[in-house]
Amino acid sequence: MTAQGPTPGTNTGNNLDPWYGHYADRTAGLSASEVRALFAVASRPEVVSLAGGMPFVSALPPELVSGALERVMRDHGPEALQYGSGQGTPAIREQILEVMALEGIRASVDDVVVTTGSQQALDLVTKLFIDKGDVILAESPSYVGAIGVFRSYQADVIHVATDDDGMVPESLRETIVRTRAAGKTIKFLYLIPNFHNPAGVTLSWERRLEIIEIARSNNILILEDNPYGLLYFDGPPPQAMRSVDTDGIIYLGTFSKTFAPGLRVGWAVAPHAIREKLILANESAVLSPSTFTQNVITSYFGASDWRGQIDTFRSIYRERKEALVGSLKEHLPDLTWTDPNGGFYVWLTLPEHLDSKAMLPRAVKELVAYTPGTAFFADGGGRHNIRLSFCYPTSDAIRLGVRRLTKVINGETELLETFAGTGQLETIKSTDRVTSPPPNID
Repeated sequence: MTAQGPTPGTNTGNNLDPWYGHYADRTAGLSASEVRALFAVASRPEVVSLAGGMPFVSALPPELVSGALERVMRDHGPEALQYGSGQGTPAIREQILEVMALEGIRASVDDVVVTTGSQQALDLVTKLFIDKGDVILAESPSYVGAIGVFRSYQADVIHVATDDDGMVPESLRETIVRTRAAGKTIKFLYLIPNFHNPAGVTLSWERRLEIIEIARSNNILILEDNPYGLLYFDGPPPQAMRSVDTDGIIYLGTFSKTFAPGLRVGWAVAPHAIREKLILANESAVLSPSTFTQNVITSYFGASDWRGQIDTFRSIYRERKEALVGSLKEHLPDLTWTDPNGGFYVWLTLPEHLDSKAMLPRAVKELVAYTPGTAFFADGGGRHNIRLSFCYPTSDAIRLGVRRLTKVINGETELLETFAGTGQLETIKSTDRVTSPPPNID
């Protein structure tokens, strides 16, 4: 007997998708970005995009990449094109240890699980721990890609207050008490402690220790996501939280920001029992992470000055951050923003009368794009915030983008001031003398 699809006219779907009634409940958490269509427009070359967090991969010398590719095919071709281990190759796990040592993490090769980007590691961890309705605690705001994963597994994301020094420990304590009093189960705490996406702030060392103790005393797992830690400007951030606690923290890393995101290689370091389940989940999802791209990274790290290349990235991003912050000071001095010591992002706060999401179409019309703050909250917050990315545009393009953004913000403000204090407009009612009244504008 063969499976039968829905019969037109009798299915429970909608007019656009006849399979609508067949999806699992959890697919309700899969939703397209409300600004995706606008970003498609924003990709036009005449638009200055301060929206996307794309690394400036053009700073990589082409011969470094091509040389790595050639060496892989020459020396390891058949092996590199074959299936591999669900945990990743031993060679790349050795190199990951070398990278993590720069942030104070001591581990063994067996502790590391290679994933298809750290985004897949996020997905695997969430798959392992979350049942429908479970709570994940996250910074306020938090990474939009993580929120999307958490929602796809029907988690309840609860934000914890964050300031210029990162998550506020006292707010974490209060949130834990309040959440458990409501009868909810907290599965883990998700943090981006270094050069936070989107806020750009860094969690202070004192707070790292305090949050670790709060999590430990409340039996809450910490998921430490660290894509940007090596991309500092004036000095390195505090050491990783995983350097302090190996039993209660899963650490996520990636080569996307320090080498190339197109290779899609990340990793997780977890307590032993969790690591074993991560390997099984990884094998279930992809059989094995790409052996070829792992070999390319191994070749690159073995034959190039990768630390010097990271220094090059730091210099470029520092210059562009200074261009962005300097332009904000010049053109929007009455607003407030974060001033990160690394990473890719500045978090801009608008006056309360402005809505960053509603303002975006006008911005794109003025040939500048940004990411509205609403993308980074699971609870509808962020309407008065904008994430500005400085990693990809040139410094001159950034300055032009800020001038265009200033025009948008001033224009929105002037428009609202024009109509401030006006009463509600009266509806024109249909009469015998008005056969085609204008639309109701109430």
